[in-house]
Amino acid sequence: MKTTLSVIIPTLNEQEYLPTTLASLGKSGVEVIVSDGGSSDRSVAISSDAGVKVITGPPGRGQQMNRGALEATSPLLLFLHADTLLPEDFQSLVERTLADPAIALGAFSLAFATTAPGLAVIAGAANLRSRWLQLPYGDQALFTTRTRFFRAGGFPQTEIMEDFIFVRKIREYGKIKIVPEKAITSHRRWQRLGLVRTTLINQLVVLGYMAGVSPAKLARLYHRLKNRSA
Repeated sequence: MKTTLSVIIPTLNEQEYLPTTLASLGKSGVEVIVSDGGSSDRSVAISSDAGVKVITGPPGRGQQMNRGALEATSPLLLFLHADTLLPEDFQSLVERTLADPAIALGAFSLAFATTAPGLAVIAGAANLRSRWLQLPYGDQALFTTRTRFFRAGGFPQTEIMEDFIFVRKIREYGKIKIVPEKAITSHRRWQRLGLVRTTLINQLVVLGYMAGVSPAKLARLYHRLKNRSA
């Protein structure tokens, strides 16, 4: 039976989180597509064993998600990070949200898979940003119609900020709605670098982009700062 929703998961060495994420989608009946960027771990094998569609190609989250969208057979698309879990009724939430023709893009509210108070503040700030600025990020599981996705040009093939650029582009085609139900994502990045350093690096990259710095230069800066802070 053909489903109305395709869930696209870009992967690159995600064997730690992928089994749980795929298992959470297993009974939903949606089409699941894992778009791998050349993993050297068991990500592809785990996905194949789970019975989902697997495609492979060069790394780069934006182009991996674009390849997944091209393979999708459903009219609705949801882009899910491998370390993120959706609410149980995610399919009906997506369908109801996108049934409104004024909505170009939807996303879930953000929560972290930890009770650390600092991360609760980070999640709260992200949810305020998403609603006030109409600017959700990729870890909130962006979803849209196939038609609007390709009309907006898909994700840019940049090394960084593909979600930020795509969201700003698709706003030209309608409103963005943040549903109150939460996507629960890993706090691994914040845990590795710390709350303050991670926040400062993220904001520096955003400010650089808004000031006209190219995504390629920002990617080099991001990786240099991340490695220096590690």
